[in-house]
Amino acid sequence: MMALTVVLLWLSLRGLQVGEGENKADFLWTAWKNSNKGYLLMMAAVAVVSHVLRAERWRMLLVPTGNAVGLANSFWSLMVGYLVNLAVPRGGEVSRCYNLYKLESTPVEVSFGTVVVERIVDVICLLVLIALSFVAEWAKLKSFIDTLDFGGGGDGIHIPIWVYGLALAGIGALVGLYLLRKNVKLLEIIKGFKQGLTAVFRLKNKGLFIFYSLAIWVAYFVMSYYVIKAFPETENLGFGAVLTLFAIGSIAMAAPLPGGAGSYHTLVPLGLVMLYKLPQADAVAFVFIFHAWQTALMILLGLISLLISWMKLRQVKD
Repeated sequence: MMALTVVLLWLSLRGLQVGEGENKADFLWTAWKNSNKGYLLMMAAVAVVSHVLRAERWRMLLVPTGNAVGLANSFWSLMVGYLVNLAVPRGGEVSRCYNLYKLESTPVEVSFGTVVVERIVDVICLLVLIALSFVAEWAKLKSFIDTLDFGGGGDGIHIPIWVYGLALAGIGALVGLYLLRKNVKLLEIIKGFKQGLTAVFRLKNKGLFIFYSLAIWVAYFVMSYYVIKAFPETENLGFGAVLTLFAIGSIAMAAPLPGGAGSYHTLVPLGLVMLYKLPQADAVAFVFIFHAWQTALMILLGLISLLISWMKLRQVKD
């Protein structure tokens, strides 16, 4: 997967054509200097809010399983998971459950079941978003999708099915290693996973859960809006463009690659160029800076969460 990420990043940078006497690093640095830092800071603030909402939604799912965890520990564990995801695709799903187990003694199999529920809800939200995007920008999106090759026969973007299989196998291996170390009976694990998986049906306030789910994705959209407004080249794009690029970016981030790196840098510039006639160099620079800013925020929050988790565990031991 790391090799695929490197290849996709290389292909994206190869499309960055700069003027004579100017190198690509200088071009990217100029694009960063010309960006509106106020909008980027607002994007970071909304990102933190979205993470808190996601942590609270996860905490809600754990309550019906008999695990009333604190919002703070849910948040720290979530951010540790995001940090791990940057290095191990989908590995964060297991690591955040393990971190929560360390902080709250919540069984990993139970919390992992609730994570699966979260992912199902997110997929539903993403499908709704894509549907709205098609309604808003049907002609442009159809022409964009026609250029993609998901079957592998043409010259479009192709993510092999084995990449997804490898990601699932990696998660399975991590879970298996954990179970072997803990020497827990398989039936107990299945029971705990089922308990977490069905927690959504035992929620006391299902309306609030739906609200949190919608609010998370609205926050993601607002983040995209602020970033698009932060760059002179994209600030005049309309609502439909923001919605469409957000949908393309969400699909790219769903690929089993570290933090969506590579897939995001390939799909989103392609969408900007084909749908909104943005110059290739400006599109690539925009995406690299946006993704780097978002990744830096995740690394910062992840490291802080890892440090706080370690300090809390050390206090317990002392």
